Amino acid sequence: MTDVAERTALAERAARAGARVANDAFRTDVAVEAKGEDDVVTEADRAAQRTAIETIRESFPDDAVVAEEEDARKRVPDEGAVWVIDPIDGTHNFVRGIRVWGTAVAAVVDGEPVTAATVCPALDDVYTADADGAYRNGEPLRVSDVAEPRRATVDPTLWWGHDARDEYADACEAIVTRFNDMRRFGTAQVVLSTVAAGGLEGTVSNLRANPWDSVAGVFMVRQAGGRVTDLAGNRWRHDSVGLVASNGHLHDEVLAAARAIGRDAAVDGGG
Repeated sequence: MTDVAERTALAERAARAGARVANDAFRTDVAVEAKGEDDVVTEADRAAQRTAIETIRESFPDDAVVAEEEDARKRVPDEGAVWVIDPIDGTHNFVRGIRVWGTAVAAVVDGEPVTAATVCPALDDVYTADADGAYRNGEPLRVSDVAEPRRATVDPTLWWGHDARDEYADACEAIVTRFNDMRRFGTAQVVLSTVAAGGLEGTVSNLRANPWDSVAGVFMVRQAGGRVTDLAGNRWRHDSVGLVASNGHLHDEVLAAARAIGRDAAVDGGG
């Protein structure tokens, strides 16, 4: 088995392991802690992250790990091998008993993702991506072929925070005035996987996305034939400002919506 093939198998295995731990706590009386003004965390997040990391360490003990919780590294280096983990993307959904959440794991080599997995146990869906494509439950995925804005549905990916409600309102207006409909899932990784699967035509944010919220899903979209850029229209990287993902056919329109959001200075997005 090649190194990339081993990482591909391991990404799914680690995501499944973390998701099992999280799912055991789903819809139970789990304690919820505030994490800043706009975010929350549970012991299920921490336990799922520890399990995913332990699974990875069994095969790659020396690789770096970037992860959301505790004292893990928070930025992706441009050299070497690193794993990017979100133990529960959509914790707000998780603590409210809403099924839309997932455990995401991506393997990155020299700053570029090479494989990814997002496991959504409450939805019975497993999204994966490798060098050959993107898949849901083993079936190949392809972005939608919708090319007309009036038929498109777009999601405002990241929460702008309670101190930036005007920007969130701008994002909603930018979407509803350009496209047929809008959805907000409350989990960037599931949103990006849904773009890859053709369920959404695009998603927008003018924020700097945290890598655990974005890297796996961005790889999914690209491997399913979609396009992901920053606000300038350049190829999105883990340190880009803004995240604009689309089916490719509507990218200019989705990018215009992202640029219309009234934000003078980019900030880090919430999880």
